[in-house]
Amino acid sequence: MGALDFLSDYFTITTRRKKRKAMQTVEIKVKMDCDGCERRVKNSVSSMKGAKSVVVNRKQSRVTVTGFVEPNKVLNKVKSTGKKAEFWPYVPYNLVAYPYVAQAYDKKAPAGYVKNVVQALPSPNAPDEKLTTLFSDENPNACSIM
Repeated sequence: MGALDFLSDYFTITTRRKKRKAMQTVEIKVKMDCDGCERRVKNSVSSMKGAKSVVVNRKQSRVTVTGFVEPNKVLNKVKSTGKKAEFWPYVPYNLVAYPYVAQAYDKKAPAGYVKNVVQALPSPNAPDEKLTTLFSDENPNACSIM
């Protein structure tokens, strides 16, 4: 059997396969005013090769595409409809340590979302941080009156 396997390696034709793109979800923020805008964006994205599902939420100005697609190609396809588009910049506010930081809080964000910005931890010497740790159980030097 070893000789046949050895010879079969010389006579088989191998073709290189392309690596398949990973299944992913791409979220894009697109300003849509009417049903026509929504339909135009949905048709352009759903015609892409590899797009499995397209969900358009006009109230949140959000398009969610799931499938074997590249995020930049989806963004360019949406921009080709003439709409201003960008990647979804928001995250749920309960996932952010400080959701009301000046850069994170956005009045235009949908309810329950804030901008996805780098969160800086407050300085341990900040006045509000000193007051909150003054009576903390985790502080060994805390006031023991309580």
